[in-house]
Amino acid sequence: MSKIFLVILVFFGFQQINAQEFTRRDSLQGSLRPERTCFDVLRYDLNLTIEPEYKTVKGYNDITFKVIEKTQKIQLDLFENMVVDSIIFNEKKLQYKREFDAVFISFLSELPLNSEQKIRFYYNGNPLVAKRAPWDGGFVWKKDSNGNDFVGVAVQGTGASLWYPVKDHQTDEPDRGASVKVAVPNGLMNVSNGKFIGNENLNNGFTRWDWEVKNPINNYNIVINIGDYVNIHEKLDDLDLDYYVLAENEVVARKHFEEVMPMMECFQQKFGTYPFVNDGYKLVETPYLGMEHQSAVAYGNKYTKGYLGNDMTGTGIGLEFDFIIIHETGHEWFGNSITSKDIADMWIHESFTTYSECVYVECQFGYEKAMAYINGQKKLIANQKPVIGQFGVNYKTGNSDMYYKGALMLNTIRHIINDDTKWWAMLKKYAETYRHKIIETKDVVAFFSKESGLNLSPIFDQYLKHKAFPELELKFNEGTIDFRWKTDVENFKMPFECKIGTKSLRYEATNAWQSAPIQLKNPTDFKLDENKFLFTSSVVK
Repeated sequence: MSKIFLVILVFFGFQQINAQEFTRRDSLQGSLRPERTCFDVLRYDLNLTIEPEYKTVKGYNDITFKVIEKTQKIQLDLFENMVVDSIIFNEKKLQYKREFDAVFISFLSELPLNSEQKIRFYYNGNPLVAKRAPWDGGFVWKKDSNGNDFVGVAVQGTGASLWYPVKDHQTDEPDRGASVKVAVPNGLMNVSNGKFIGNENLNNGFTRWDWEVKNPINNYNIVINIGDYVNIHEKLDDLDLDYYVLAENEVVARKHFEEVMPMMECFQQKFGTYPFVNDGYKLVETPYLGMEHQSAVAYGNKYTKGYLGNDMTGTGIGLEFDFIIIHETGHEWFGNSITSKDIADMWIHESFTTYSECVYVECQFGYEKAMAYINGQKKLIANQKPVIGQFGVNYKTGNSDMYYKGALMLNTIRHIINDDTKWWAMLKKYAETYRHKIIETKDVVAFFSKESGLNLSPIFDQYLKHKAFPELELKFNEGTIDFRWKTDVENFKMPFECKIGTKSLRYEATNAWQSAPIQLKNPTDFKLDENKFLFTSSVVK
């Protein structure tokens, strides 16, 4: 196998392309039932002790919530291998029942509508260990080169309830943010999301590190990072940029992370102000490759350019920047700030973020290199199943197309609009309109259709809900060319561009055959421009 192919296999975690078989456990985790919809989480306050020697987590989560439907029962989630010690409400223990990872909590009486409530959920255990983080969920327990504990966790897709009690669904983020207080053995530091509040020696061999998140946050983004860290600090206007790196890597990190400043300037220009200014931006070195943990982006690319020193596009352009820094930071706007309601719609996270790589390339190296880079991703598209998955279950897509096919779809829409001033304004307005919001595909389609003044529904539907690319069918006649789009959806309309010799032409094509005059001395003089639009083509008789 080629090195690039091996990288691709790793990137997608050896996930099966075949259809997922859904279980009762998947439904409990992925669906919205009354026990979940009856309350809105306002805040999480985690207070934990983590012992790397024993690979244990112990402590509690204070969960503050608002009752939005009268209820006497709610569902929280904690993986079944973790122990529920007690659940306290108004200084009394509550009764609960467990079914797989779901914890159904019963209150002594009905909770009043619109009331604000708080429970304290005590628990402990040995959370699952990841085998290939971040593609499977779990903890990573490692050592640095000096023998110090080096610990991280990544749970996207698997579920945040793998390691702490939570309402484990993307529809509900804590409106008032969260606090994460973690005690670790003396000599180590814990870095979590948000701003550092302070630390306290507990006089028992442990020091507690306190972090405060001001913004709503995805439950899978709440994180711990434990290691022998040093802090590198700089500022971009009012934005704090902090890098927490292993002490042994401080020198190389200071040089390598010089890429952050121009990246942040580019992204703020194209997508608007960094969405979590009051929480700051951090890169945190981790014992796994990377993850988009909000305001604490996980970094484990070993201070190399590309993707662990490789360029998945095969263009060479991917070796001009650190893939993990750029991609995972792009998620701060797309995935962390703008979040999909259901994991079946994860293209809303990954397509826009993969496209942000192209945006960065264009900022740094120009349009032509950006087009070369994004079109280098075409060979990574599988077209074996639709990008959008199944809703209401714990859908684990192994489908790489939500990355690359989705990004090339956005590049296609850019060139359908054919007005870069308008396109960049639209993209920025999209990021600002849905800032800190939870949305679904129909919201994205409606926004870009309205702002462009075009009916883009058939475009989105073809690329996201069907496997095949649009196919441009061509007929060459004496003095004319006939053309149409062959698609799964009706009323599909998209231009295509071509060159005849040195002359560039643009045609608006639909599902119906159309004809245009053309002068060809030699059929080889006709060249389709395949950089602006994602499609296949064929010549028919």
